[in-house]
Amino acid sequence: MQILSSKLDQIQESFDSVRDKLHEHEFALGGGWEYDHGYFDKYLDEAHKVWLRIPFEVVDGRIEGDTASTDALVKLGTPFVLKHIYNEGLDVEAEAETMGAMLDQFQTPLDPDAAIEDKWVKEAKDVLQEVETGWVH
Repeated sequence: MQILSSKLDQIQESFDSVRDKLHEHEFALGGGWEYDHGYFDKYLDEAHKVWLRIPFEVVDGRIEGDTASTDALVKLGTPFVLKHIYNEGLDVEAEAETMGAMLDQFQTPLDPDAAIEDKWVKEAKDVLQEVETGWVH
């Protein structure tokens, strides 16, 4: 993981506004969000192994996922780049989910915090600069 300095750090704004601004730069609400915090993610490589992530915490209200509208006020955190190295292919030791209807066929990352090449750090900084430039305050 590589932490990045950003003007976005500590900005407080409505969740809807933050989401809409970041969607313009192809960020998506990460799957691990909770009602009080989460991440906006943008993949930087075609293999979806290198990600620029902007964390947020809910200051007031509550988010209900990527819905059309919420009343939540969020504060952005310090952006970072991360890289996951996956073992390609299906997991031969996959286990059935709770109801047995789905099969967890994907393997755990071999290295969830792999070293990040300089080109990806530069790419992430360029994306952040583009996002910051479009942020009006």
